[in-house]
Amino acid sequence: MISSLAKSIFSLNSVAMGDKKANLVLKNCSLVSVYTREIIPKTQISIVGDRIAYVGPDASHTISPKTAVMDVKGKYVSPGFADPHLHIDQFVLPSEFAKKSLLCGVTSLFSDPIDIVSVAGYKGFQEFLKLGENLPIRIFQVVPGGLPVDRKFSNCKTLSLSQEKTAIKHPDVVGLGEVFSWTKVTLRDSKTMKSLSTMLDNGCIINGHTAGASGKKLNAYVSSGILSCHEPTNFDQVLERLRLGMWIMIREGSIRRDLKEIIPKVLSHGTYLNRLMFCSDGLDPLDLTKYGHIDHCINESIKLGLEPIDAITMASRNCFDYYNMGKDLGGIAPGKLADIIIFNNLKSVKPSKVFVGGKLVVSNGSIVSPIKKKVIPSWIKNTVKLKKFSSKDFEIKSKKNNVQANTILMQTEIITKLSSAELETSSGNVLSSLDKDVWKVAAFDRIHGTKNHIVGFLENFGADIGAFASTWSFHENDLIVIGSNDSDMALAANTLRKNQGGLVVVKSGKIKSLLPLQIAGIVSTDPFEKVSSNFEQINNTIVDSGCKFSRPHLIPLFLPFLALPSIRILSRGIIDVKNRSYINPIN
Repeated sequence: MISSLAKSIFSLNSVAMGDKKANLVLKNCSLVSVYTREIIPKTQISIVGDRIAYVGPDASHTISPKTAVMDVKGKYVSPGFADPHLHIDQFVLPSEFAKKSLLCGVTSLFSDPIDIVSVAGYKGFQEFLKLGENLPIRIFQVVPGGLPVDRKFSNCKTLSLSQEKTAIKHPDVVGLGEVFSWTKVTLRDSKTMKSLSTMLDNGCIINGHTAGASGKKLNAYVSSGILSCHEPTNFDQVLERLRLGMWIMIREGSIRRDLKEIIPKVLSHGTYLNRLMFCSDGLDPLDLTKYGHIDHCINESIKLGLEPIDAITMASRNCFDYYNMGKDLGGIAPGKLADIIIFNNLKSVKPSKVFVGGKLVVSNGSIVSPIKKKVIPSWIKNTVKLKKFSSKDFEIKSKKNNVQANTILMQTEIITKLSSAELETSSGNVLSSLDKDVWKVAAFDRIHGTKNHIVGFLENFGADIGAFASTWSFHENDLIVIGSNDSDMALAANTLRKNQGGLVVVKSGKIKSLLPLQIAGIVSTDPFEKVSSNFEQINNTIVDSGCKFSRPHLIPLFLPFLALPSIRILSRGIIDVKNRSYINPIN
């Protein structure tokens, strides 16, 4: 929550004039000014409460014997970084994510909790707001804007229009999350248009998702008040959107990494940078540990030729200008909140100290601000509403000795297409075939307690395992089970039922690796390091067994995702996305 500038002006004014004294003064700063695009040496910064009162060459008039004075010794000082679009309702609690993100100099996160809502609805949204409060990092939330992707097939929960109106009254809620089903906008879907109008009437920002849109469709989307996108994967897409007045969040995260394709062409074209930002769109624990966060975007962009001060501006001021929060955040100036990082090297940014609201939260690679554990209500750890499984739940019946099966062919971990294979039956049950690399794949509604489920076939997985299951998927969060035999599939499903969510790998009746995700079946209550280790083991177990893809956890994550082509599986059936029709598992 942002403190009120209106209530702070008397004390800020008094300290700036020297009539009252600062709580903290930073001396000998090499100030990275995101307002004038210059490095200002020997700058002094006076802080009272959580805001900056004075920035200039001499802050001695703001110092008393009670003022804490820190000599920065010529190091660089810049505003804290922001990630303007990411999903933190994944893997770890916001408090655990914050610990790692703060070490990277990220002081503000703009969270789109779309999956927690898809599982737990408005009640889950409210609970997630609580999980992000009172932390030594600023977490702003948006109302998920993409649910359901397609009402004909989707099984997820969402917010009603009245709940959206209530949600945006919360001081930490800044607008509407990515509206990724852009056809709902171009076709003027009634609920979507009412939601957009509500946001605009209340001065809220609406985040966009325009993958595949161009020309008149993109114009219609932008004219509906949606002014950002994190989906461009090349400079031509960036330029088309900038020309229409959009803001671009260049994505560098665990799903995609687009910096190398975009930044050099931005520079060669001479494009204005004032509407460009970095975002992660979400980071898994391994990537956050290996690469970092927005600091990685800055450092990679500098390597690609971007001036350090421009990279820092994109990571700070531009984000808050986009969210209409520039009077409070985004730079180091009088009146601004004192979110400040200190670092040694302008061409390789690695924060040594991080302040949030004038409080030191990171010092020399360690979190120095206490983070209290949150009380997690029991109801949100009880969302896998399924009966005990047996191998019969994974049978596909046929009276024929051989059948022609429709298969979901994995072209990548994310992209699929329709294929087919001839399969044998045994005792009336159609069998998977390791020789043909054809697997069974099942989807079960685990949220509503219905008996909705489907069993079909998956092709081109390639791992020598019995089963792989997950309760986390974009944005349906069905239980997805991939397997080479029915009994191992049942064991995998029962393991996640018992643990109330997660990812698990099974072979020959034994659990090979397990990542529990107890909160809504998508977030772990465990510490970051334990989650990271379990996550790494999940992927390594599958990859080492011969899987054809390097990131196999993405397969069940995207299999139900209706916003991508071509064939998807949800608890309601196997779906041809383009034709919006159901496909039978066997012909």
